[in-house]
Amino acid sequence: MLGFLLNRLWQSAVLLVIVSIIGFAVLNLIPGGPLSQFALDPGMTQADIDRIAAQMGLDRPILVQYFDWAWKLLQGDWGHSFRDGAPVLDVIRRHLFATLLLMGSSTVIAIGLGTWIGIRGATHRYSMFDYAATIGAMVALSIPTFWFGLVGIYVFALQLGWVPAGNMYTIGDRSVLNYLHHLILPSFVLALVNIAVWSRYMRSATLDVINQDFVNTARAKGVTERRVLMKHVVGNALLPMITLAGMQLPSLLSGALITETVFTWPGMGRLFLDSLGYSDYPVVMGLLMFSAILVLAGNLIADIIVAVVDPRIRLG
Repeated sequence: MLGFLLNRLWQSAVLLVIVSIIGFAVLNLIPGGPLSQFALDPGMTQADIDRIAAQMGLDRPILVQYFDWAWKLLQGDWGHSFRDGAPVLDVIRRHLFATLLLMGSSTVIAIGLGTWIGIRGATHRYSMFDYAATIGAMVALSIPTFWFGLVGIYVFALQLGWVPAGNMYTIGDRSVLNYLHHLILPSFVLALVNIAVWSRYMRSATLDVINQDFVNTARAKGVTERRVLMKHVVGNALLPMITLAGMQLPSLLSGALITETVFTWPGMGRLFLDSLGYSDYPVVMGLLMFSAILVLAGNLIADIIVAVVDPRIRLG
């Protein structure tokens, strides 16, 4: 296990370095660069822009800028926002709770509904429910998340008035119920695609297990079908789903970016787009690195859980 952890940590460190190099290079090679926002000011002269570049250290070679940024990152200094001068980590921290709340609730919904749909589809193979679940999954995977969001706002917020159209809470009311009321629609929209993916994988995993010899042996001993399903089938079918949960983190983050924008949810996804619009590159790079760390940590934790719960796996 120790060797596995050290190997994965080494691989994660290499991936983080690659992500940082690509992200830093792309952002700084975009036409206009980090100073493009200042150039939009009609009263800003070239001399003013050159002076600002020198103050920010942006007049140095890009390689020198990268190593200076990376060294400060390792020391815990993620830079300061171009917009208000606030530390990048503080900016991210202010928006972290909103994103974790949205991602956490949508993950619970996706796993709960996806698991139930997948198991029922496998145990009622080729039934009307199975066909409906397959068609629904294909539709959910084929239509963009923002379309579901806009339709949800139009139907459930504007027409029916059941839920708010956006924001995280009502101004003046920050109760738990108010948070939950605003959370319902965006969390279900974000969960839709993951429900489709999870249900398809769970159906396949259940079908792989349901006809195994140990399951047939349990049936031959007179164990009820419900007990066979819950004790022998579901537990084994869920093992590969643990790895899938870790692999779903990138899609959750990208989906959160779109969902937060549609519902004006004050999370990291909306912050990322706002920072791109303002050419606030320190915040953009901070969000990129934070997201990469989150994804790699999620995959590592999923692998460790699988190794612990499945005695057939030996990690040396």
